[in-house]
Amino acid sequence: MGSLELRQVKKSFGAVDVIKGVDLTVADGEFVVFVGPSGCGKSTLLRIIAGLEDQTAGAVLIDGKRVDATPPAKREIAMVFQTYALYPHLSVKGNMELGLRQAGAPEATIAERVKKASEILHLEPYLDRKPSALSGGQRQRVAIGRAIVREPKLFLFDEPLSNLDAALRVNTRLEIAKLHRLLKATIIYVTHDQVEAMTLADKIVVLNAGRIEQVGTPMELYHRPANLFVAGFIGSPKMNFLTGQVAEKAGATTVGIRPEHLSLSRESGAFAGVVAHAERLGADTFVYVEADDGALLTVRVIGDTDADAGDRVFLTPTGPVHRFDGGGVRVGE
Repeated sequence: MGSLELRQVKKSFGAVDVIKGVDLTVADGEFVVFVGPSGCGKSTLLRIIAGLEDQTAGAVLIDGKRVDATPPAKREIAMVFQTYALYPHLSVKGNMELGLRQAGAPEATIAERVKKASEILHLEPYLDRKPSALSGGQRQRVAIGRAIVREPKLFLFDEPLSNLDAALRVNTRLEIAKLHRLLKATIIYVTHDQVEAMTLADKIVVLNAGRIEQVGTPMELYHRPANLFVAGFIGSPKMNFLTGQVAEKAGATTVGIRPEHLSLSRESGAFAGVVAHAERLGADTFVYVEADDGALLTVRVIGDTDADAGDRVFLTPTGPVHRFDGGGVRVGE
């Protein structure tokens, strides 16, 4: 497949700086996810890699070769969009083979690649159907199949699951993970959903306001967030943050404790509060506690709990307490 390198890539729209100097290396075969809130620049960065946007400064290298002046069709990349972008008048087979036909590939090559992609994605029964006769999940598989047949150096996914319902998102996520293992492909994947990022990525790139906040494996970001932004963005439910005396005792301006690292008791604990609400989900219960200092804290309880709205409770950390200084930067180990 292919490697990717970004060197001080910047993008401005007039006086607005959208990408503010990004350096990144993606190894051959890595699954890298760009994650961040809306407007952080992740889709713009993906479009720069694809050649659909010109960077204002910096360099893009694929397999060690600068491609800044190379048009999208010549970059040996394939892109899967949120909106599928299928041709409605063509069959599934026609959509999958179109790019190869336009490139002048031999008929035998086209037939072989479409057959292989169809088998991988279980699309054989649908090859003669038009997109209008397919479900959303099937259409997305066709869009992925169209990318596979091109045998690109890089697969670029731009929020491909956003239009699917919750069950289909899970199923398609599993298919994309299997696809990566099967093809050993280099994948750059953009999402605003940190659950997708955590479950799919070899490496996560957390973006915020056009800058990289942290790069690492999902567990590195979970266990050692570099700053308050990453700590609050990675993990579901999000990390609890405490300031004031609790933080001062820990030698920090802010301390963070994940919901699964807090225990709940009616007798005693490190700090106290009143239950605002309990969300019973079956396997887990999320208990929201209004602490005496005014903070709203989330406690993740395995299974059920008898705690309910209005109950006086006590909370105690049972796992790592993350410390951050006045600038929001992680302190110590």
